[in-house]
Amino acid sequence: MWNHYYLAATLSDALGYLNQHPDDSMVISGGTDLVLELKRGQHNDRTRIVDISRISGLDKIYTDNIGALHIGALVTHNQVTSSEMIRSNARCLAEASFQVGSPQIRNRGTVAGNLITASPANDTIPALIVLGAELVIVSPNGERRVKLEDFYLGVRKTILRKNEILKEIVLNPEAGIYHSTFYKFALRNAQAISVANAAVALKTYKGKVVGARIAVGAVAPTVVRLQSIESQVSGLSLEQLENFQLPETIHEISPISDIRGSATFRREMIRVIVKRCIDTLLYPEKAGQKIPENPITLSDFEKHPHKGELKYSIAIDNEFPIHTTINNQEYTFRNAHQKTLLDLIRENARLTGSKEGCAEGECGTCTVYLDGKAVMACLVPAPRAHLAEITTIEGIAQENQLHPVQQAFIEEGAVQCGYCTPGFIMSAVKLLEERPHPSESEIKEGLTGNLCRCTGYYKIIKAIEKASSSGGDHA
Repeated sequence: MWNHYYLAATLSDALGYLNQHPDDSMVISGGTDLVLELKRGQHNDRTRIVDISRISGLDKIYTDNIGALHIGALVTHNQVTSSEMIRSNARCLAEASFQVGSPQIRNRGTVAGNLITASPANDTIPALIVLGAELVIVSPNGERRVKLEDFYLGVRKTILRKNEILKEIVLNPEAGIYHSTFYKFALRNAQAISVANAAVALKTYKGKVVGARIAVGAVAPTVVRLQSIESQVSGLSLEQLENFQLPETIHEISPISDIRGSATFRREMIRVIVKRCIDTLLYPEKAGQKIPENPITLSDFEKHPHKGELKYSIAIDNEFPIHTTINNQEYTFRNAHQKTLLDLIRENARLTGSKEGCAEGECGTCTVYLDGKAVMACLVPAPRAHLAEITTIEGIAQENQLHPVQQAFIEEGAVQCGYCTPGFIMSAVKLLEERPHPSESEIKEGLTGNLCRCTGYYKIIKAIEKASSSGGDHA
């Protein structure tokens, strides 16, 4: 998939390497989209990967002295969803991030990466557009700021130049004045691409709407502002807003028909979900899509926020091997840099408990821990394992004694055909580390990234409840 893999320890090193090879290099952070695209042969002209995922300082969310909110390029969806700062000042972004993939995907996928992928169906784009987001883009020549609305040229096309890197996303203080929300319509409740999505932000004063921003996705080549609707909403009293009905024809959108929905259906859904967003802002207690106050992340990020950072940059290739730790044992792998982490674990480390199911990050069968976070190993490049700590299903038992989760799966008959079991156990163990006594809804939330071929979720949930009551957090 790639010939050269460069692990950058600093932003200047990443920019220097990228500037040397601008025509055949690609920048990767989380990689949950990019690795899949590379597997499908979509970037055969790019043979070099510049990995910025371990650069110190780019994973921060903070406010500056004028109250602007900064979101670093490496901030993941799980960080955003869990951030009180985001939830208080940019609610629609937290809601959109929670709708992305599964906990494992949200542990790797970054908001910046979601923006750069530039799919019109991506969830965080409309949220950040209504928040008035600006992008700080850096190159060897310096920095430039671009409004997110001006970043897109078409489907999966942006103005980002070959030698540039998106450094951070900035929300001006005005964003916090708006009340905002996000709504996604998809064919499943989790792990699904939007058929249509919408974000709405309203600024009110003395019972009137004095500012409105509405952005919708998956209904045009790029995410678009519904400026005609914004002008109709602005100036309405809250009582008038409650009775506001969107027109049947919205000229800003031009949806297509595909396997997930027809153009006619998308047109109607936009009217429905924009109205639902408005109703949610008027009556938050009746919100149709709520995010938990304390969402499950399947991560120990809060305990070890800087785990995995590099002290120096390095190129992983045929000459330089991957040094890593798997299940507390050190390994050195040569000529393995062109693989995924899953293939490295199975083929080079000979640890075959982790399985390949979909190879697209959908089924969770390949779930492992990378520096304390549950991830889909099929979407992680093998060089990311360099100087990292990995735990697989083989590392869950201790001193030949099954983990309480493993024991409970056996006793409750939750193993079934067994193929998906390693992934379920890895998610369940991390869930109980994070939440020793989860509710049934929290268990279901923690398992949204895992699919069971036997459709036997009842016994799996029962087993996790049993492990919880028997002290499943001992690991």
